[in-house]
Amino acid sequence: MSKVPFSELETAAYCPRKLYYRRREDDFEVPDDVAERRELAYRYGDLLAADRDALADLPLSVAPDEFRSNLEYARRRFDAEWSEIRDPSDRERVAEGKDCRGVVHKVLSLDAPTPAMVFTGDPPEQGVWEPQSVRTVAAAKALSWEAERSVERAFVEYPTHGVIREVRLGTRRKAAYRTAVEAARSLDGPPPRLTNDAKCQACDYRTECGVKTRSLKSLLGL
Repeated sequence: MSKVPFSELETAAYCPRKLYYRRREDDFEVPDDVAERRELAYRYGDLLAADRDALADLPLSVAPDEFRSNLEYARRRFDAEWSEIRDPSDRERVAEGKDCRGVVHKVLSLDAPTPAMVFTGDPPEQGVWEPQSVRTVAAAKALSWEAERSVERAFVEYPTHGVIREVRLGTRRKAAYRTAVEAARSLDGPPPRLTNDAKCQACDYRTECGVKTRSLKSLLGL
């Protein structure tokens, strides 16, 4: 059975219908601005030492002072892992698991080969977004399969915010991953549209999809 790319699993967890359109258009290239922002995750040492003006010239999503504060907090919070997060043993590794394959942005040499996945959007207030969680579990599964060792934690990084979070790979996250694998493998036509979902507002395929979204005014009954 074919192995599902990490990127497809992330999209399937977000919306199976979006995955249908992405596959049809073969739309999986990483935009230049995403690559530029992702590169910040490999410069933490320099960024902590940079002055405010230098940080202001970077593609950050928050003010320089907030960025530095967030990154300093991450350095203190993950002191034991910081050297590997800052300068990973391996980066951009192509890994293949039993059911999935893809690029692991950082492989940290800790008690087990531990993935750190880099996302260039905004973090939620707590934890990580579910599609990103699914992609992170996929990376952990692939590393675990290759190393023949259990991998039970990972890191998720939001470098334009200087935010780093640890993810424990519990039952709920693994179940969401299995659901995404099944959705990606069973996709052979356009799935049903989501109905009036906030996800549709930001989707590149919302016009083509034809989903009907409502304005904030209408949602409030005004």
